[in-house]
Amino acid sequence: MNITTKPFEYKDGKTTCVGYLAWDETYADPKPCVLVGHAWGGCDGFAQSKAVQMAAQGYVGIAIDVYGDGKTGAGPEENEALMTPFINDRKMLLKRLKAAVKAAKALEQVDATALAMMGYCFGGLCALDLARSGVDLKAAISFHGLFNGNGLPPKKIKASVLALHGWDDPMVPPAAVTELGIELTKAKCDWQIHAYGDTKHAFMVEGANDPKNGIQYNAVAERRAWAAALDLLAEKFDLHGVG
Repeated sequence: MNITTKPFEYKDGKTTCVGYLAWDETYADPKPCVLVGHAWGGCDGFAQSKAVQMAAQGYVGIAIDVYGDGKTGAGPEENEALMTPFINDRKMLLKRLKAAVKAAKALEQVDATALAMMGYCFGGLCALDLARSGVDLKAAISFHGLFNGNGLPPKKIKASVLALHGWDDPMVPPAAVTELGIELTKAKCDWQIHAYGDTKHAFMVEGANDPKNGIQYNAVAERRAWAAALDLLAEKFDLHGVG
């Protein structure tokens, strides 16, 4: 295994996005690609580490930059200021996500017919919105993501959708889980929602520790969710002999 990483610049109109690209040079042929959507803090080390983990699975991993210019927040107030414009304007968010898809497909390392997206918190919402847009994804995976609909005209969902959710996540109450299930059923797509008991928001993030606000790392839920995600990716990318 010979994993290479480098910054990955691409454009959305006049905005330069600075993502993070990881791939294993051991594989000579174009490989399936997994886009990684960052949480509210921006394209940080956590998101980049997940791109590397995707490369270790034999895929191309790309941590995308939704905010543009590689911007990251230094704390909750800055994070919210960066995220809120995209939460409030889902059309703008979708345009930014589609720019990342277009750039990923153009890479020589990537099989443009085999793309998936995973994301964390805000990035989970990004993965769901990309699937909702009808983009040709093999899978859209949300880790403790936000489920609220985008209000845009519904399109045929081509992706297999997997939502991995902490049942005690105050940001996504049980009613929102049910609403997502209804939405995906109406879309007639292949979908799964895994809800983990006694599990809060950010359960995948080692070091997350703010239980009073419903934020807490959970090693058991992390292991189970990661296994489910890898299983779906292996299923969707099985013709490539990796996964």
